[in-house]
Amino acid sequence: MILIDGSFGEGGGQILRTSLGLSLFTGQAFKIENIRAGRKKPGLLRQHLTAVKAAQEISLARVNGAEMKSRELVFSPGKIKPGNYRFAVGTAGSATLVLQTILPALLTGEGEWDITFEGGTHNPFAPPFDFLKETFFGVLEKMGAVIQSSLVSYGFYPAGGGKFRVKVKGSGSSGLKKISLEKRGKHIENSVSCIVSKIPFDIAVDEAAIIAGQLEWDQQWCKPVQVKSHGPGNIIMIKIKSENITMVFTGFGQRGISREKVAETAVKQVKYYLENDLVVDTYLADQLLVPMTVAGGGSFITGKPSLHTRTNIEVIRKFTDREIQCRDIGNRQYRITMPGSKQ
Repeated sequence: MILIDGSFGEGGGQILRTSLGLSLFTGQAFKIENIRAGRKKPGLLRQHLTAVKAAQEISLARVNGAEMKSRELVFSPGKIKPGNYRFAVGTAGSATLVLQTILPALLTGEGEWDITFEGGTHNPFAPPFDFLKETFFGVLEKMGAVIQSSLVSYGFYPAGGGKFRVKVKGSGSSGLKKISLEKRGKHIENSVSCIVSKIPFDIAVDEAAIIAGQLEWDQQWCKPVQVKSHGPGNIIMIKIKSENITMVFTGFGQRGISREKVAETAVKQVKYYLENDLVVDTYLADQLLVPMTVAGGGSFITGKPSLHTRTNIEVIRKFTDREIQCRDIGNRQYRITMPGSKQ
């Protein structure tokens, strides 16, 4: 049994989610102690418990310690079971992270899955649904994944109440293909959505104008949008579509933070990405490591690896013999590679 210390590195829920995903993929059991020891409220919270329950249900796993606030968990996976499922976080906790936990097993399994997720779909502590659909799923599809996804309703923090649906067809014995993301390729288009729900629409209008001005983009590319949701919310999504990758950058409105600051937060990410000629941003770099492991190799150009990324690499090493290399290639660029990938 693999032993995991949940307090090392960034000490958060990602250690648990990556362990669950790789356990499902490799069939190896694990025990994790000190779950989320680096957080103000350590132990399993609702979204982490939902991820555990989802991993358990799709694999008929044996689990000990799956309860609220638990700081220790033993997980022994069984055979992945295709079918229709529904997983509800019950709070504004991220439903997208629940999906990312079990997705590696679905992508390489035998059969098809139709799963509905309920909870937070757009909150500042996890990848929003649009990032998954446009960016993360876009890369996975280039690796051979067959994924269909649709947003049913928005779930902003702190109200939650969102819902989305994902259909996945497993690749079975053929597996995922290795991918090399070292050039963005030809630029195709830019677009901006400034979305609000149950707050004044002029906030979205102002954010769109601010972004157009700061990025010197055509105002027609920047659209204010009103949506319906269970509770109030505001998110900015800036999409840069290139030949080889589509990146989505976000800024979240929160009580006490001005619309100017929200817009500037998103713009800052875009400028860093473009000025340093990156292909994969920091957040996607973290999320691509497990799919690369499942595919048996890959490479991409990104910025300086975050603590989340470095922690994820160490968890992957616990479950596999994959050697992941992070090399500083100058000009604020890093190349992350895995065996069998382009050097």
